[in-house]
Amino acid sequence: MDTAVTAKKKWWAGGYSPFNVNYGKLMMWYFLLSDAFTFGALLISYGTIRFSSPSWPDPNEVFKSFPGMGHANLPLMFVSLMTFILIMSSVTMVLAVHAGHHRDKKAVAKWLTWTIIGGIAFLSCQAWEWTHLYHEGAWWGRNPFANVDGTVASTNFTNFFFTITGFHGLHVTSGVVLNIVILINVLKGTYEDRGHYEMVEKVGLYWHFVDLVWVFVFTCFYLL
Repeated sequence: MDTAVTAKKKWWAGGYSPFNVNYGKLMMWYFLLSDAFTFGALLISYGTIRFSSPSWPDPNEVFKSFPGMGHANLPLMFVSLMTFILIMSSVTMVLAVHAGHHRDKKAVAKWLTWTIIGGIAFLSCQAWEWTHLYHEGAWWGRNPFANVDGTVASTNFTNFFFTITGFHGLHVTSGVVLNIVILINVLKGTYEDRGHYEMVEKVGLYWHFVDLVWVFVFTCFYLL
């Protein structure tokens, strides 16, 4: 009877993981989970302040500029372009991972290159947006934008905006650097020698996470 009970409790005898995921990929998921808590805490803090305030700056007035368009009133057009660029970079990352599954070195290199270009383009857009807002007088501790009802706004809006978008931009920068490292290894044939392109998939998980977080950042700051 004792032997039978022991055998019943021994549900895994080693060898392949019962979850069919290797250590590196599992650790990436753990990291992304912890990072999600950090972004979640920041966005929840922002939402708490935002909806407990009697009034707030209108995003259609704050984010109405577009590079090269002078004083044209184009609410949210530029951030929509930024979002499109980041989403398309996520698509090219999917294609890179797919090519890796088929061990197509040339296609992996091509789609990783486009992903890197998309990341750099997004960061360039964010740099322009920050520079433009800075010249309008916005920065940490400074908020030149009035509330929707015409009252003087606190610095909570700009403090949260620069902190959260800056934190996200740091993640995009890290993702671009990681993708460049992976691209170099692809071109060197490192993953061909290993017989798989799993590192592309691991970095792809990080990149998709960064894109997903942007959807929440975009919603909180530009739409609400």
